[in-house]
Amino acid sequence: MSQVQRKLTTILAADAAGYSGSMESDEVRTLTDLRASRAVFQQFITRHHGRIANTAGDGLIAEFPSVVEAVQCAIEVQRELATDANSALKFRIGVHLGDVIVDGDDLLGEGVNLAARLQSMAEPGGILISQQVYDQVQKKLSVGFAYLGEKHPKNFAESIPVYSVGGSDADTGARPARNAAPKSDGKSQFIARAMRLGAILAALAVLDWMTGEGWWVQWPAIGMTLYLASKSGPLFERS
Repeated sequence: MSQVQRKLTTILAADAAGYSGSMESDEVRTLTDLRASRAVFQQFITRHHGRIANTAGDGLIAEFPSVVEAVQCAIEVQRELATDANSALKFRIGVHLGDVIVDGDDLLGEGVNLAARLQSMAEPGGILISQQVYDQVQKKLSVGFAYLGEKHPKNFAESIPVYSVGGSDADTGARPARNAAPKSDGKSQFIARAMRLGAILAALAVLDWMTGEGWWVQWPAIGMTLYLASKSGPLFERS
């Protein structure tokens, strides 16, 4: 029995969502779309120094020596496929960094299986990555990442942390919401409030003096002072 060869590599698994239904609806068009999509995958996989290790039906397995290149490839493939409004196929992609078994040109083992499970959990047009991949790319790619929590892949004993890539912030990373109200300046608000209450207090003092009904203005003054103190937090917050 020959010795099993193993290696650590980055696996990209891709699969067309709803492929069987599309074939039932229109075989010729679906096959044309699949061939066009495979050409896009091949183009970007080669550009990012990867190789296709296996194809089966509407899916494929590719490997990359670089985790960053693998995720960048996945992003560019999804962008390119999204521009083809006429295609009925949307692909799901999963990327994992793990140990695999080498069998000729093919790759087997848990690392490949986990990438395939991530792919199966992704939304059509989406990309899911494992914790191992996220740790390598989160500071190196200007895209948005969202933690989806612990997921339990089918036929795996343990749950794993899963992250999605891209989405609405895929181009420039996480951005604040558009038209968001600017943060208020707490210190300025406090000063403005103090000035208003001071003016009210002065008016009450004048009214008290004019009526000659006794010195009663101290009671609203105490109330206003307590109110102002309760709102003075921003003055004492650390920057």
